[in-house]
Amino acid sequence: MITLSALLLTLAGAALVYLANGQQRLLSTTLRAPARLAGWLLILAGLACWLSAAGTGPGIAAALSTLMLAWVLLPYLAWWRTAVLADTDRP
Repeated sequence: MITLSALLLTLAGAALVYLANGQQRLLSTTLRAPARLAGWLLILAGLACWLSAAGTGPGIAAALSTLMLAWVLLPYLAWWRTAVLADTDRP
């Protein structure tokens, strides 16, 4: 159960940090600075859960891997959403 909590906290934090970035294309406007701070706090809480669930080395590796996957997949999700919306606009 703690592993699922760690995964969800880390993914939610990564999403908030991504959506608060000016380069994101998933939302029409970026989130404000408090969302970025909340994202980093969620990432730290997720890291604490990972450390509790797996230990120091594996916990850090799991947290960084989760962040890496989230930050790689979110831009592709934005691209896919844009492509789907462009296809629905065609007559």
